[in-house]
Amino acid sequence: MTTKSTPAYRHRALAHAALFLGCIALASCSTTGQWLGTQPASPRWRAPAQSASVQPGYYRVAAGDTLASVAAGFGQRTQDIAEWNRLPVNASIVPGQVLRVVPPVAANANGGAGPAIRLAWPAYGQVLRTSGAANAKGIVIAGGVDEPVKAAADGQVIYVGNAIDQYASLIVVKHGDTLVTAYALNGQIAVKEGDAVKKGQQIATMGADRNGRSTLEFELRRAGTPIDPLAYLPR
Repeated sequence: MTTKSTPAYRHRALAHAALFLGCIALASCSTTGQWLGTQPASPRWRAPAQSASVQPGYYRVAAGDTLASVAAGFGQRTQDIAEWNRLPVNASIVPGQVLRVVPPVAANANGGAGPAIRLAWPAYGQVLRTSGAANAKGIVIAGGVDEPVKAAADGQVIYVGNAIDQYASLIVVKHGDTLVTAYALNGQIAVKEGDAVKKGQQIATMGADRNGRSTLEFELRRAGTPIDPLAYLPR
């Protein structure tokens, strides 16, 4: 698959990764514009969070949101969000407005259930941290230097880079409409943005954390919400 490398694609891919991941220890994170929005990179803002008062598949607009930033936050195209909500693609949105953020079929089929996906282990080794740990959004797997890091499921690479401070050498892969996996602390990267990857395909080698340990940080999210990867990995 031909890799897209235009500035617009790079901007969109960074936006997808930044809003998907948010921050490990902070309530906000730095992005290049509100993850597909038009604001400069300097403001710090909070990633969208689902409101308990809306149905699954919908999102209540918060202050500072744009149609584009909401679309990117849920791994969708701006034009699709506009179409599902019968809005112009350049429409302004206001705090409190409720938007459909997944396709109508996906919203009806999935409801509040977990993702219909079975993952493969992205790396083999001891799990040093689980998603139940304080401030943890995913798991940390220990391994050896240069051991392979593999895609946990079929998908498309939407981000590769180091622009998000909390996630060094990051790869984000999108799976379907609402699911993404993220792989951080990589060594040598073997894929590019726009690449299609298969489950079990090597996408990188394992790097090292700040303590010099060879580790992989692995996350799974559905519609921007962290999910425990251990619930979908083979035992």
